[in-house]
Amino acid sequence: MKIKVKFLDIGTEPTVIISKEDSLKIGAKDNDRVKIDGKGSTTALLNVSDFVSPGEAVLSGNLRNRIKASDGDELNIVYANSPESVRNIRKKMDSGKLSKEEISAIVADILENRLSKIEISAWLTALYINGMDIEEIAAFTEAMVDTGDRVEFDRSPVYDFHSMGGVPGNKITPIVVSIVAAAGLMLPKTSSRAISSACGTSDFVETFCDVEMDAETLKRISEEVGGVLAWGGAMNLAPVDDLVIKVEHPLGINPRAQLLASILSKKLAIGATHLVVDIPTGSGTKVPTIEVAREYARDFMDLGDKLKIHVECAITYADQPVGSAIGPRLEARECIRILEGEKHPLSVIEKACDIAGIILEMEGMTNGGERAREILDSGAAMKKFREIVAAQGGNYDIKSDDLVPGEFTAAVVSTKSGYVHTISNKDLVSVAKAAGSPSDKGAGIMLMMKKGQRVEKGDVLFEIYGDNEAKVRRAKELSTKYKPYDIEGMLLKRVAPPRTR
Repeated sequence: MKIKVKFLDIGTEPTVIISKEDSLKIGAKDNDRVKIDGKGSTTALLNVSDFVSPGEAVLSGNLRNRIKASDGDELNIVYANSPESVRNIRKKMDSGKLSKEEISAIVADILENRLSKIEISAWLTALYINGMDIEEIAAFTEAMVDTGDRVEFDRSPVYDFHSMGGVPGNKITPIVVSIVAAAGLMLPKTSSRAISSACGTSDFVETFCDVEMDAETLKRISEEVGGVLAWGGAMNLAPVDDLVIKVEHPLGINPRAQLLASILSKKLAIGATHLVVDIPTGSGTKVPTIEVAREYARDFMDLGDKLKIHVECAITYADQPVGSAIGPRLEARECIRILEGEKHPLSVIEKACDIAGIILEMEGMTNGGERAREILDSGAAMKKFREIVAAQGGNYDIKSDDLVPGEFTAAVVSTKSGYVHTISNKDLVSVAKAAGSPSDKGAGIMLMMKKGQRVEKGDVLFEIYGDNEAKVRRAKELSTKYKPYDIEGMLLKRVAPPRTR
């Protein structure tokens, strides 16, 4: 059926809106698929609405280039069957095992926008409830890699590491990369921006150098300098993963199969031969217990075997933030201070050297953690860090004092004396985000007290920084509501027998 079309920015899904009269003519209803033929051809989801007149159709703007059409063109729109991958999704919903071909079909249809967000949500829900075995996850991983580019290095081995996240202040990436590269190895690190956290690695690295680069630039810098600190989202590495994450986030679920395939697909695409996975473990994180962490570690290593990547895991402490700083410039400043020779916070130094040490031992070095600490203390890591920063368009002579936090501040004080019993990572993230992090680079939190420390009434627990006074004020109000710190005395509870007269 020939219909005159008009393009509007009406959402991210490929959508066609036609009148009820025209929908009856083509034999389609709401949420059915239709095929659109112009100079190009594609499918889209149908919406039926009185918003448009008979003989006319409104198309989402993202269809314009696919069908090579303009406003006013008459295009042929007909009913189209659902893609075969919908059947595969139902199979997984019924606890069936999918073949490599069935998984590849689902991934290809996600990439080409042939599946609706509802269908992708059903896919993620099926994975969340029924899971996948290692063979299926390996096929899922390889299918995602095949949707994008691969980086092929002339140097080998290619080392990498990844943190599962869930703990704020985890600013170790530039330190680990600098230590490993200073040891003569190559670590092309791609990182993400914050999705639900207060600050992703790329959010704070971009405060002192460029993080957006193509795959060829990443390859050149890595091979010349030994390391890179890049934002993975700027490259076409396993792009389906990014599409799925956008659907996954509002659902509030993170299926294990999707998580494993997501991480390993990016590493496979980057050409990693050796990988260390940091599994932060503690209350309020993605991995609450050591037992669950061990299960993840086994899955990562088994999947690595299938994909021919040597994987080792580090289960790390995550009951409170890593270090004292949360937020882009604050984290960058704390990170660079350690590279400059500052001996605190110890939690950042120990974690960075432990992770780097595992990588050095993969290379065959002995006492990797001690060797990593020697490289850090000698200044070699700082020299390498400056080389990486300069290669990415930053200032070679960068100093930690160059990173100035927001001008507006507010102190949050303890309302009683005692000891810091617990710190809520989740609540601190909420406060930091309320202050404007990570979009406002000067926003965030500096912790003055950590778990186990003695606190007197009126002592500052943490300071809020921001580029906007109103946001800082709202963040402080939120901290009063959430109370991220639990202060207790040494006496937790008195237990006594019932009194008798």
